[in-house]
Amino acid sequence: MTRARSGKTVMRSRKRLRKLTKGFRQSRHNLVRQSTVTLIRARVYAFRDRRVRKRMFRRLWIIRVNAACRARGMRYSELVHGLQLALVQLDRKTLADLAVHDPDAFTKIADLAKQHLPKAASAG
Repeated sequence: MTRARSGKTVMRSRKRLRKLTKGFRQSRHNLVRQSTVTLIRARVYAFRDRRVRKRMFRRLWIIRVNAACRARGMRYSELVHGLQLALVQLDRKTLADLAVHDPDAFTKIADLAKQHLPKAASAG
């Protein structure tokens, strides 16, 4: 009986590894041990940063909405509270998009939020 060799299987897995590590620098894309370790680390970063990206975009939207609010003489927290009282269900992404691309519509929304705020809060 002939000896079973694993050459084909090994080469297939290494070929797959090379394909996944394409674009990595120096020996990290062509040496098997280094590319395996680097690929594992890259996947860990990708998993973590998919969640971080959501946080970063939320922060960016809040910064944009806050800047647009300040230009109209109110704070971000006042806008959000006024929108809650007015039963307006716009999310931060939509508000930020309106603030950047349609300032007139954002001004109308901010005025609506101002109208629904209690008088003591809007006087400060």
